[in-house]
Order: sequence, then C-alpha cells, then structure tokens
Amino acid sequence: MPGRRGKEWPRPDRCRIITIANQKGGVGKTTSSVNLAASLAMHGAQVLVVDLDPQGNASTALGVEHHAEVPSIYDVLIEDMALADIVVPAPEIPNLYCAPATLNLAGAEIELVSKVARESRLRRALDAYDTDKYDYVLIDCPPSLGLLTVNALVGGDELLIPIQCEYYALEGLGQLIRTVDLVKAHLNQKLKVSTILLTMYDARTRLAAQVAEDVRNHFGDVVLNTVIPRSVRVSEAPSYGQSVMTYDPGSSGALAYSEAASEMAHGGAVQ
Repeated sequence: MPGRRGKEWPRPDRCRIITIANQKGGVGKTTSSVNLAASLAMHGAQVLVVDLDPQGNASTALGVEHHAEVPSIYDVLIEDMALADIVVPAPEIPNLYCAPATLNLAGAEIELVSKVARESRLRRALDAYDTDKYDYVLIDCPPSLGLLTVNALVGGDELLIPIQCEYYALEGLGQLIRTVDLVKAHLNQKLKVSTILLTMYDARTRLAAQVAEDVRNHFGDVVLNTVIPRSVRVSEAPSYGQSVMTYDPGSSGALAYSEAASEMAHGGAVQ
C-alpha cells in the first residue's frame, strides 16, 4: 500500500457527485467523507467536500474556518449565495476544497420549509457552479432524514452508505432506502446506491464478521471489499484539524481509507 501513495489513480470521465448518508449517528459519515476525500486528493483528483452537517465536523477535520461570520452552505441554501463564494481550499492538502457549514445551518431545516423548491436548493446551487473542475464532490449529511439530507439526496448522483459493524447496523436502513426510493421517484431519477462502506470493524469479535457477512449478502457487489477498522488515530485526527491521512498516514485507519478510496477510484466495488 505505501508504495501506491501519491501515485495518480484513474480520474472519472465527469464529476462524480456522491452523497454520504445514514440517519444513524456515529457510523462514520463525516470521518469517511473527510478521509476518502483526502485520499482521492492525495492521488491526483480534484475534490470538493460539501459540509451539510450543522455540527461542521467535516469543516473542522479539514482545518477550514467555520465560525458564524464565515460565508457557508447555509447562505447558499437560504440566502441564494453562489457556491463559488463560499468554497475554500483545505490548508493541509492540495486539490482538496470545502464548502463549510456553520451553526446557522441548525435552523435551516425550519427555514427551508417555506422556501420554493425546498428539496432541490442544493442541486440548483451545484448546477449553477462549475463542478466540471472537480473529479469528485462528496456531500456530508447530518444524522437525520430531514430536509438537509433530502437536499443532499437530490443533489447527488450516487449514494455512499457507511454501515458500522455493530448489532443495530441494519436497523433503520430500511427507512433510508425507502427515502431514497421516494427521492428517485419524485425528485432525482439518477440517484443510485453505488457504494456501501463497512466501518468500525473489530476483527476480534464474531459479531463484526457476522454483520459484514449480512451486509454483503443483502447488498451484494456495491459493498467495498475494504473494511475500516476501529482506530484511535482516526478519532484523534479531527481534534488537530486534520484528516487521518495527514495526521498518521501509516496507521491502520489511514491505510484502510486509502484502500477504500482506491476501490472507488478504480470503479467502485470490485465485481
């Protein structure tokens, strides 16, 4: 693996807009968004992370300022600001950019209710923005199925679902899949579940192996071969304003995310 670091991976023919969602909290959505984005950028891709979570953890992990005065994705969704006016480069990694989230976004769920075309405001902003200069746009969602996540599902062409290898892993996924089906039927026919990523894998337990097997049986080829292990370094990295790719590139978590990103870059899950 280390020998492949820095070598350019194949780049997609056009920009892949990937929404990373799961309404369960703590499954590794933000961690996966940030580290997959960092891995792809470190191997030659141009990557934009759109932070749609009011907590702004993806912005923190990328070392991007996101206090209340910073123009953010809130201004794009609610005030019709252009996406180009809020996107900033991530200071640690070339080729990596971020549309930050601020705490203002916490009120956006309510404010969006009265807006025209409230479900497709992010899609309109992306359509008006020059996404062709990117290879990947990764949209990090909050842990809910509210209007912010619906905007992300309407805005994306692909859905990546992180699933943690724990007892309740598949619980609630039915609700997410039903929401995806509704969005496909009424708002975004292009949306497809393209990738499932198994996270927080503890090789010492039978349970983790059982959950991984259940997920593979249920979802088949869209499940990446690479699993993300539980890793203290992955958890520590955001407190230093970094992804694990720069914080500890040799750690098991960094190597696993690099492998997962490589699978995505080389055409998704290996058939």
